[in-house]
Amino acid sequence: MNARRDEDNAERGDEREQLFAGTRRHVSITNDRLDSRELFVGTREITILHGGDAYHLRLTAQNKLILTK
Repeated sequence: MNARRDEDNAERGDEREQLFAGTRRHVSITNDRLDSRELFVGTREITILHGGDAYHLRLTAQNKLILTK
C-alpha cells in the first residue's frame, strides 16, 4: 500500500517538474515584500499554483498587474 502511495507521489512530482521545467528564478522576500521585476524577468506572465488551482499573473502594457484563474 505504501509502495502505491510512493508511486502516486512520484508521478505528481514528475508532473510538477514538467510544469516548472524552464527558467528557474530565486526571488528575494524582505519584510513580506518582493519586487515584481524579479517575477517578470524575461516574461510578461507567470503562473501561480495555489490550492491545486493555477492562477495567471500578467503584466499589462500600462505596467499594471492582472490576476486571473
